[in-house]
Amino acid sequence: MNLHGQFIEQIETLFPGDAKSLVDAIVGGDAVTSIRVNNAKTSMRPGIEDRVPWCEEGYYLPGHESFTFDPLFHAGLYYVQDASSMIISYIVRSLVNKPVKYLDLCAAPGGKTTAALSALPPGSLMVCNEVVPQRAAILKENVMKWGYANCIVASDDSSRWGNLTHYFDVVAADVPCSGEGMFRKDDTAVEQWTPALVAQCAERQRLIIDNVWDAIAPGGLLIYSTCTYNRCENEDIVKYIIAEHGAEPVRLDMPREWNITAGVGGEDYCYRFLPHKTRGEGLFVCVLRKPGEESCGRAMPQDKRRSQGRTVAAKIPDSVKNWLCGSGDYTFSMQDGSVVTAMPEAFVRDSVMIQSKVKTLSCGVEVGAVKGKDIVPAQSLALATALNRGAFATVEVGYAEAISYLRGDVVMIGDAPRGIVLLLYQGVPIGFVKQLGNRANNLYPREWRIRSTYVPVTPPQVIVESV
Repeated sequence: MNLHGQFIEQIETLFPGDAKSLVDAIVGGDAVTSIRVNNAKTSMRPGIEDRVPWCEEGYYLPGHESFTFDPLFHAGLYYVQDASSMIISYIVRSLVNKPVKYLDLCAAPGGKTTAALSALPPGSLMVCNEVVPQRAAILKENVMKWGYANCIVASDDSSRWGNLTHYFDVVAADVPCSGEGMFRKDDTAVEQWTPALVAQCAERQRLIIDNVWDAIAPGGLLIYSTCTYNRCENEDIVKYIIAEHGAEPVRLDMPREWNITAGVGGEDYCYRFLPHKTRGEGLFVCVLRKPGEESCGRAMPQDKRRSQGRTVAAKIPDSVKNWLCGSGDYTFSMQDGSVVTAMPEAFVRDSVMIQSKVKTLSCGVEVGAVKGKDIVPAQSLALATALNRGAFATVEVGYAEAISYLRGDVVMIGDAPRGIVLLLYQGVPIGFVKQLGNRANNLYPREWRIRSTYVPVTPPQVIVESV
């Protein structure tokens, strides 16, 4: 790895006493592998007890695993995430003690979104957004795998979110950056780095914050983060937010043994993860509070011109509603004329309003799709924590059959009854097939399928039954 000379000079200026150790960690250090377990779905844990100290669901692994070939990963029982980024879990649990409306503005691929979902108090609404369509599709997939119903996935520019005036109690902005903190994992980031890129990113970050600021409720929080080291995209942006918008820094209780470093210019309300000190990649984070008194129950007029043709009330058969546990707590609707969705009743008003303001990709649980006279259950339903397993015939499959299913291949399931069958792997739902007699149609989404033909000799054992 050949680091840009000006990058090294920058590190020497920012961290004069630690520059060599930091550069050595970037160039020659081993990247750390870590996962976060989905407690809403499983009590399984890694076989080795090596916890991420700032995230109660986070674990370090002794090496890289073949996650792609683990059906439990595809079922949403855990998420592979850099340990530093898991700090969002600690921040949310430390500062949010009542139900909130939460916006994750730059959310793809979904690590911080799913971490926040697990940490938010019950009764909270998560809205996650990604402007780039391809990345937004990945975000939607990962959120669906995590299985929570209290979530809206959107794909719109930051300029649109300011129209939701004073609506969100918490806005997380993990803004696009120059990526210096990912250098030891991403050779492309090293090759693309220039001082001009840093300046360009800083300008874009200011614009994003300006665009979204009006969406934060008085007294609400902005969680600002990057995966880069330089000051221009970190402390300088924070100073800009304080000066331009009157934001108030929020200090966090970071235990000394975590070895998290304070801001480089004396800003002790900024926090840096440096890979020669913490077990994770480079990360910067700061929490800011918007001036004003907190308010709840915010409502905004719906823009009917944008909402027409999106979601409409529909008469959904009771048999389909029964696919969800506690179906009476949901409002069932028809999305774009063919997709049956279920939104927790408490968030229906929010869902309709948000759809009227920004482009949304999913709201709540995608229950199924209309195919002729039938409604075929969706993969989102199979992975939802609210799935009513009793509504379907189930078949337990082995590892080879599970991988074949996740590849989109034909799956032979023996004497299963005709019709829709829910496949289980180690007792965990992985998706649906339609049993036709001597064969079954694979209903796993084409865009989610495993592309590789390689299969490990033995199944990955990333998480195992707890003792």
